[in-house]
Amino acid sequence: MFAIPELAMPKSQTVTTVCNGRREVWTDYEEAKAHFLEMMMTAEGEEYERAECVYIQLIHGLEECLDED
Repeated sequence: MFAIPELAMPKSQTVTTVCNGRREVWTDYEEAKAHFLEMMMTAEGEEYERAECVYIQLIHGLEECLDED
């Protein structure tokens, strides 16, 4: 087990997201979260679920967020 919990570790400056096969590198977590939150609010069905999956991972501070469970 880690000496420091993964979620307590400092976030890096960049985050990579993969949604609908599109890979993006963001330099700002807040901008990435805002993008996927907006995507969730305007999408339905599978597209909503993909955006939601990425958004939840962003909230948890992961450095690479994928639209798959």
